[in-house]
Amino acid sequence: MSEATTTTNHEVIRNWAEARGGRPARVRQAEGGSDLLRIDFDPPEVSLEEIGWDRFFEVFEAQKLAFLHQDLTEDGQPSRFNKFVDRD
Repeated sequence: MSEATTTTNHEVIRNWAEARGGRPARVRQAEGGSDLLRIDFDPPEVSLEEIGWDRFFEVFEAQKLAFLHQDLTEDGQPSRFNKFVDRD
């Protein structure tokens, strides 16, 4: 796998997601649970619910997350690999 990068920069995260057709989302759950953020791609995941970027980054900051992502695969194609990790 190519190198992964970690960022907390909202613009970098949004640009990375949108360049790959990704949308801000959270895991569907019962009311009152804490939000689990995800980037959703087509076809949409049934277990995810799309949310706006403002809400997405509100939760991102409140939970003190960082975005771990890969720009390119080993063969040079745009990668969709990403995950949310705790900030250190």
